Amino acid sequence: MNIIVCIKQTFDTEAKIVLDGNGKIDPNGVNLIINPYDEYAIEEGIRLKEKFGGDVTIVTMGGPRAQEAVRTALAMGADKGVVVNDPILEGTDEWANAEILAKAVAQLPYDIILSGRIAIDDGASQISVRLAEALNIPSVTSVLKLEVAGTQVTATREIDGGTETIEVALPAVFTAQKGLNEPRYPSVAGIMKAKKKPLKSMAVADLGLAAGDLASKMSVQKYTLPTARQAGQKIPGDAPQAAKELARLLHEEAKVL
Repeated sequence: MNIIVCIKQTFDTEAKIVLDGNGKIDPNGVNLIINPYDEYAIEEGIRLKEKFGGDVTIVTMGGPRAQEAVRTALAMGADKGVVVNDPILEGTDEWANAEILAKAVAQLPYDIILSGRIAIDDGASQISVRLAEALNIPSVTSVLKLEVAGTQVTATREIDGGTETIEVALPAVFTAQKGLNEPRYPSVAGIMKAKKKPLKSMAVADLGLAAGDLASKMSVQKYTLPTARQAGQKIPGDAPQAAKELARLLHEEAKVL
């Protein structure tokens, strides 16, 4: 089975986000990690390989440090990696990114394509379904369970208030939801082996695309940090007095009563 896992390198979930003078996120001193939802996709790809045989190929796009994320995935047990590294990626939107990713994936053999259901940095949740559309194959999102039988897959996905079971023929794209599995940690042996596994780097031009083909349909003008929360207020006094004062504050200041 030929398995492709598309991943994204994101800011660490515990990183303190700082904006520069241009209203953009300052990456200096910020740890970068594999998008946590993509880790479920990597784990599922490795488990499918262990069950059915084949190869797991990691595909990503990004700057020079994107290779770090791929090496981590290779240390977990994936077999090879592909990185699209190009300055043009700094200004592309989800549509353009999906077009680039589709060109990269189309050069590879694939039966099943996996990714996380959402990226924790932008929360767009668009790339994978756009990728499936560009490749003209079906997609199933927010998957909690995958059962593969030949070229047929039964996927259980999360929906509002419950789950839904869908049968789909391969090739197809599936996005992983928390609960699909428990991602493994890279072992010392895996880390050493990852250094020797093939990792191919390419530019957008290598995919037969030019800047004119990737005119973004959306642009982000700037980012703003949320307003800092005000400190809580402690009301002194015994219970009857405190309750009376609380009611007054809710009515006159908070204006919720």
